[in-house]
Parts: sequence; C-alpha cells; structure tokens
Amino acid sequence: MPKRRVVLSWSSGKDSAWCLQRLRQDPEVELVGLLTTFNAEADRVAMHAVRRELVIRQAALANLPLFAVELSWPCPNGAYERATHEAVAMLKSEYGVEAMAFGDLFLEDIREYRERLFTDADLDTLFPLWGLNTAELATDMIESGLEAVITCVDPAQCPADIVGKAYTKSLLDALPDGVDPCGENGEFHTLVHAGPMFSGSIALVAGERIERDGFAFADFAVATG
Repeated sequence: MPKRRVVLSWSSGKDSAWCLQRLRQDPEVELVGLLTTFNAEADRVAMHAVRRELVIRQAALANLPLFAVELSWPCPNGAYERATHEAVAMLKSEYGVEAMAFGDLFLEDIREYRERLFTDADLDTLFPLWGLNTAELATDMIESGLEAVITCVDPAQCPADIVGKAYTKSLLDALPDGVDPCGENGEFHTLVHAGPMFSGSIALVAGERIERDGFAFADFAVATG
C-alpha cells in the first residue's frame, strides 16, 4: 500500500519538531518537506520571530526541503489564505502532496480553522499530537534530548523574563499556575536547535531582547566560527 505524502507545517518550535519525530515513526507516512510562513519584510517566521537562516539550518538537519510561504506584514487574513492556497496547489501538482500535518495540541478553534482552510484547498489535515497531556508531552520532549530556547513571550499570560531562556524542566517548574507547559495558549514560542529529529545541532548566539507590539522577543542567530 503506498504511503501518504505529507508536508509538515513548520514553525521552528518544539511542537513542530516533535510532530516531525512522530511522523517519521508512522509507517504510513512519507514526509515530503516542511512548510514555513515567513514575514517577508522582516525575513523571519511569523510570531516566533525566528530568522530565516535558522529555519533553513533546521530543514537541512532534518534532511528535508523547506517550502516558504511569503507574507506581507501586516498581513490580512484573506492574503494569508490566498498565499497558503497557492503553496498548497504547488505542493499538490509538483510533489503529489496529499495531507498537511500540524503540531497543534488542544485548541479546537485553531484546528477547525485549519481543517476548513485546507479542505477548501482539497488537502487532508493531520494532527499527530492532538489531545496529548501537555505536561507529559513537555517532559517527554525534554527527556528525549530536544533542546529549545524561548523566542517570544506574551507578558499578559506569562512572565516576560523567560524570553531567551532554555526550555528546560526547571523553567517549566517555575512557571505560574495556569501557564501551559507547551505554551499552547500562546503564552510563549520556541526555537529548537537540537533533538532526535535532527542529524546534528545548531550553535546559537543570543542577540538583543526587545518588547514590541505587546510581546517580548529574544533574537538568536547561527553562531559563526
């Protein structure tokens, strides 16, 4: 029986990375590549604010092609949907892609939106991590050797001073009650730089930390030399 050809929606963060790990363990899936949405003006991943160079390095370590969706900024939802449908049409026609996978965990409205968007594009959706206990999931990821840093924090939901810090058990233990350990409610976003889904690791250099548009951001780049 032929495998289902799947592209993974890739944010650069831990849930995408763990979803990649799960998909690679599925004998019915052939992973075609990673799809990332970029703020074209800033040359960074939307919301996570991760530099494109880091996502390119992640894809290389995952030994998968990277497909980019370029967005203007600010980007109206209609423009986002048109760009997504154009990318899907290319993936279907040139690569025979049959489904898009996401690392979403429990937000029903986000899942329903994705299902509607991709059904309109005649593409199936997969959610390999859906419904997992997020505390257990966070522990499993860290214990597996996944290494990540916090790149973006919503100070209205989570202490801003965790931005730039490593995603570790001690950091999770110090989070206030009510903050999801995987940041699924948008409390924080991450950048993965090592883990079992990669053939190697990315050496990072930390840059400035800023607050913009109500969020705290920490900049990281690939270390040189």
